[in-house]
Amino acid sequence: MRVHRPQDQQPTPPFNAPAARRLRAALGMGPEHVAYGLRASYGLPYATPDLVIAWERGIAAPSSPELTALAGVLWCSAGELIGAPRTLREHRLARELAAEDVAHAVGIGLLAYERMEESGTWRGNDRQSTALAKVLDLSLPDFITVTGRDGRLGDLLRSAVTTRWQAYVRPVAKMVPLERGLLEAALEELHTGYQGQMAATLNWGGGPAATGSGESGRDFLDRVVDHFWTAVRGSSY
Repeated sequence: MRVHRPQDQQPTPPFNAPAARRLRAALGMGPEHVAYGLRASYGLPYATPDLVIAWERGIAAPSSPELTALAGVLWCSAGELIGAPRTLREHRLARELAAEDVAHAVGIGLLAYERMEESGTWRGNDRQSTALAKVLDLSLPDFITVTGRDGRLGDLLRSAVTTRWQAYVRPVAKMVPLERGLLEAALEELHTGYQGQMAATLNWGGGPAATGSGESGRDFLDRVVDHFWTAVRGSSY
């Protein structure tokens, strides 16, 4: 399969390849029809059936302009062709907003905002961060990820589960605006879960079961942020 595209067009992951294939099939179109639409209606002269197939198989991902054009050909929103957004740019595209609209809504110059999207580093103040969460309809976990606080949060949580979780209530609260009782319950649950796995490792000695338990403990620490949000959701009911 030969796919030709301009070298300066960067992919915009995550692209929902199964959705693109499903939407095309629902319209009764073949890859050649989609490629023709991209060329004729959206000025993408390099669009070929092979390129469309590559997108649908996950071999390649469309750039931002290509994604918008593909959505037009498939009569859908760009958001329907995007997987779960992770970055600031992906959340904006999922909401079908222009960079100018977001920059204006949060009170940041367009060039400054675009640099934040490019670098993946949010530098807004508290007021601008609140406005960003509102305009992009971000959940708290998404907000923490988009603003680049996942790494620091993970470090705090790993320390909390491996030592005394009570000492980390205040540091975590400074990053995550949750009610104190809810936060304490989530941290205690994390600590209990991790320590239980480590206790199992000790009880099994040095055998194969201990090795498996140790690997489980390492996996727990690697995914501690995900476990934290699961605990928060569970404690909120």
